[in-house]
Amino acid sequence: MGKNVTKMALLCLLAAFAFTGCAKDGAKSGTAAKPVAEAKKADNVYTGKIVGKSEKAKTVSIAVGPEGKSETFMLKFTDKTTGLEFANKEDAAIITYEVKGTDKIAVSIKPKLAKLPEGVTEIKTAEVKKLLDDRVRMVLADARPESRYAQAHLPGAVSISVDRLKKEEADALPPEKETLLIFYCGGPT
Repeated sequence: MGKNVTKMALLCLLAAFAFTGCAKDGAKSGTAAKPVAEAKKADNVYTGKIVGKSEKAKTVSIAVGPEGKSETFMLKFTDKTTGLEFANKEDAAIITYEVKGTDKIAVSIKPKLAKLPEGVTEIKTAEVKKLLDDRVRMVLADARPESRYAQAHLPGAVSISVDRLKKEEADALPPEKETLLIFYCGGPT
């Protein structure tokens, strides 16, 4: 019955979009929405993916906006900049900065972490290792794309990618609902 309700809700949502269209940014027609980077600029915060860091030049670059349409910004950092350990290439980060003259100086760099859904708890790597060592009955699920799973995965893990979950919903999960289910992916973001 739960599947039927979910399917009906999705059909209603799709019908609503088909008849009304999707909402557009900008209150008035003809008014262009502000680019993501411009909106973030007002708050002196950039959120995006780190694309480079130079210790020699003391700069960090971040791509802001959706993939394919992102803008890259370069900021300087100093000895007072906190969180430089989170400025690794390809990591999602939040950079707070201040403007000094024509320079943007990174004040702090924080990792941009995914928010866990209600009812889901985080488990640390050491805890998973202990569960594996103790041979606790569980399903260890690799949520990365199946091509990444095929390259390498944790011993005993099964592939339950995000795409598969979207397609199969609850059918992708183990039938025994009391089984401990642990998902992992490519990192904290």
